[in-house]
Amino acid sequence: MHKVITLTLNPSLDKSTRVKSLVPEKKLQCAAPIVEPGGGGINVSRALQHIGVQSQALYLAGGYTGEQFNQLMAQQGVATKAFPITENTRDNFIVVDNSNNAQYRFGLQGPTVSESEWQQPLQYLASQTGYDWVIASGSLPPGVPVDFFGRLAAIVKKQKARLIVDTSGEALQHAVQEGVYLIKPNLGELSFLYGVEELRQEQVVLAARNMISSGACEVVVVSMGASGAMLINHNQILQAVPPMVKRRSTVGAGDSMVAGMVAAMIQQRPWLGVLQYGIACGTAATMNEGAALCKGEDVAILFQQMQHL
Repeated sequence: MHKVITLTLNPSLDKSTRVKSLVPEKKLQCAAPIVEPGGGGINVSRALQHIGVQSQALYLAGGYTGEQFNQLMAQQGVATKAFPITENTRDNFIVVDNSNNAQYRFGLQGPTVSESEWQQPLQYLASQTGYDWVIASGSLPPGVPVDFFGRLAAIVKKQKARLIVDTSGEALQHAVQEGVYLIKPNLGELSFLYGVEELRQEQVVLAARNMISSGACEVVVVSMGASGAMLINHNQILQAVPPMVKRRSTVGAGDSMVAGMVAAMIQQRPWLGVLQYGIACGTAATMNEGAALCKGEDVAILFQQMQHL
């Protein structure tokens, strides 16, 4: 039994709605909102649940929004451990304009977190044994030091578990300086890690291999949007493109992709299968409204399609 833990420092109440047309200076009538628990690692745990993999979701939560968040998580069927903070858990808003089906995503700043509060998940992970995977995904809220994921990497390494970090900027840079198992940057994030403004297509593999050889990580999965993704490890370079689907929302698509890759690695699929299953999960998430994430039946169909692309 593989024990999977996700960590979300900046979770959010994701509130999704629709309007007839998004216009300024008007009072807009919105459709009934859908409220779901969101944030990087939370989405990974929810997506894992949808494809039959159990995990424990660790997250910070506070205030009246934190109470609502905890209630919503209790309905998800995911094992959780919430670490209390003083300030309110943040809200995110997703609005779809029915006139053109454009999606607008508003991410509010997270609560300011004190040192004693952000230390809680680190202390918890240092005290636990028996977990195999830790997936840390999402942004750092105000008050959390930029080297947090580096500190996390050191703890996970001592526990002989595998750490996947899906974040950006200096937070990701500190993580890879300590060394992690897998990262999933987009081209801009990989460029930042490599120290250039913009990577050319032919430099992607070189940049990824440079990181692997330096001990920053063992696997790099480069997300390239509609063009799919590329997986680079010590001896393989693999690329896959997503099937064509009708896209309704991009919320949580990257987190669903991470969930799919973790599930496939647990199942010991070959690396091409890991990449394809991850893309199938990410693509399946875009087929649903708001922050609904991927559905297991959609993933199965898309993954089967990808075997024949």
